[in-house]
Amino acid sequence: QVQLVESGGGLVQAGGSLRLSCAASGRFLSINYMAWYRQAPGKQRELVARINTGGSTTYADSVKGRFIISRDNAKTTEYLQMNSLEPEDTAVYYCNAHLVTVEYLRGKDYWGKGTLVTVSS
Repeated sequence: QVQLVESGGGLVQAGGSLRLSCAASGRFLSINYMAWYRQAPGKQRELVARINTGGSTTYADSVKGRFIISRDNAKTTEYLQMNSLEPEDTAVYYCNAHLVTVEYLRGKDYWGKGTLVTVSS
């Protein structure tokens, strides 16, 4: 069974930094892309950043220049380095990965349970 496990959330003051991690484990053949989404109270879930197999990245306009998405050499763990955090970044951050498995050869989206990031002013 595939699992995505996030870590690294917490409470930080505005202007501070946090790094989130997400490790994919289980029986999968490959990873097409990994991404971070977030959902603030009363708002819809939104894409924060995505990194694909080739290493190209996409960022939401609101985090460009402040957040950096990366992955390890094995390409099964992704990171989100969050700098210059603002109270508006407060949200539950979810790891997302599009994984190819024996059951889903075209790939399927998997989600972590989420980790809370709170930025105080």
